[in-house]
Amino acid sequence: MSLSAAFGVVGGGAAVAASVPGVSDTEIRLGTLQPLSGPASAYGVLGYAFEAYFAKVNDEGGVNGRKIRVLLRDDALSPPKAVEQTRKLVEQDDIFALFGQSGAPTGMAIQKYLHVKGIPQLFVMSGSHVFQEPKSAPLSMPGLPTYYGEARLYAKAILQANPNAKIGVFYQNDDFGKDYLRGVQIGLGDRADKMIVAKESYELTDPTVDSKILALKASGADTLIMGSYSKQTSQALQKMGVMGWKPKIYLSYIAASVNPTFKNAGLENAKGVVTAAVLKDPTDARWKDDPETLAWKAWMDKYYPRGDQTNGSNVFGYVIGDLIRHIVEKTGKDITQERLMATARQVRDYRPPMMLPDVSLTITPDNYSMYDRMQLQEFDGTVWRAIGKPISTH
Repeated sequence: MSLSAAFGVVGGGAAVAASVPGVSDTEIRLGTLQPLSGPASAYGVLGYAFEAYFAKVNDEGGVNGRKIRVLLRDDALSPPKAVEQTRKLVEQDDIFALFGQSGAPTGMAIQKYLHVKGIPQLFVMSGSHVFQEPKSAPLSMPGLPTYYGEARLYAKAILQANPNAKIGVFYQNDDFGKDYLRGVQIGLGDRADKMIVAKESYELTDPTVDSKILALKASGADTLIMGSYSKQTSQALQKMGVMGWKPKIYLSYIAASVNPTFKNAGLENAKGVVTAAVLKDPTDARWKDDPETLAWKAWMDKYYPRGDQTNGSNVFGYVIGDLIRHIVEKTGKDITQERLMATARQVRDYRPPMMLPDVSLTITPDNYSMYDRMQLQEFDGTVWRAIGKPISTH
């Protein structure tokens, strides 16, 4: 079956508009799933940021004469709930596309269903490889840098800074965490078996990770790579602080937020943590008078006043919202799912506001991994400090 047939696209502008789910003369309905409740609720703020971003867009006239309506639903990062909510969004709310969904497990749970229905699954907030398979899953695209590439970057940094490091890997026991472990092993190459002295995984539903941190300390590790969510990272950092254990930590960017992660752990326990970034951090003094940062803060003040301006998820919400707006605008007024995907596959060196100066986004039909560089940065106990210039994840 052709993509046109799968999407139900027919000839003629008026006929196409009448046949496209989620599109009317006045609006486009987009769905998003977020963990507004449950163990990963720290990431739920992303959905509120999306709502706030498109409130701004709509106040400015919308896109190509249509307002963008965001339908935010809670899936608690539970695959069964994600399936239930997605079916409602598609079959009852008649959405045009799903975007910005948080999490690999939930994204995977609905991926096949969305493909059968011909609904784009744009910019899943996950760096898992399962959303970077243009041939087997052409309607799914990731919204985050690859976990695998990030972990390789940390491995390269460790080899350069401390080639005799004893590395412990702390990771979530799912595709998200396993991508970090795989990236570290590949990045270290033939030195992996010697340098990695411990691997400890946890389940998302575990009430505490204390036993994992005790085991990692007992291994003799002096360097720790963490592929973990915000809650578990806070628990781990707090436990290390209580124990007085101070390994060099390289932390997944998805958990590396001053608030809530570090504030929950105690800022003093996060001092010295290294992560990789693609966005401007509004707490970084470098951007104090930066026009993009000032515009972002003005947007937060007006459209999202309850939002936390130290939470990086609110920057990601702004960036992904702008990317969606850009693609919808470039697709034109005669919009269909097929045309939207064709436009998304042709993004070239696009830089949304709040991206780091030397980082941009490129998507091709053969490569959905749109970030090719990341910036290493270290937390000084108060704010992040850049380490050198952005470097390739390849």
